[in-house]
Amino acid sequence: MIFDLDENQGEWFYFFSSHIDANGQITYDDPVKDARVQIRSITPFIEARMLSKKKVTEHVLNPKTRQMERLSYFPDLSPEEAIKERDDVWDYAITALENFKDGKTGQVIDCTRENKIKLIKIPIFDRFIARCLQIIDGSGMKAEDNIIKNS
Repeated sequence: MIFDLDENQGEWFYFFSSHIDANGQITYDDPVKDARVQIRSITPFIEARMLSKKKVTEHVLNPKTRQMERLSYFPDLSPEEAIKERDDVWDYAITALENFKDGKTGQVIDCTRENKIKLIKIPIFDRFIARCLQIIDGSGMKAEDNIIKNS
């Protein structure tokens, strides 16, 4: 088996719709065989971001033991930084789009950062991407998911 260690563009998934019922359960429809998205795991991206952030360490008094304890944490992001971080994640995760068209113009949607951020704000697309990431990471994988995934 040959692997290209420098190339990880992700897995291809045919787009599938979803619906949320009155009980809050999500039902996934059959995939549409003409539109698909290439998605890669966000784990390497998050790990790299965590390594690049500076951890804050403080010593705080534990009232029960009356001893100083060391507490380490990552400082909170400003709202602007949090939005940029979220957008960076989606830009990293979605690596290609095929046959997605704008409902108003009928033009093919290019795989740009701006378009990825617009698409992820659409709830049905957001649920689709979230489910694909679950499948890639192996959480919640079911036998029928092999039908959805197209590698």
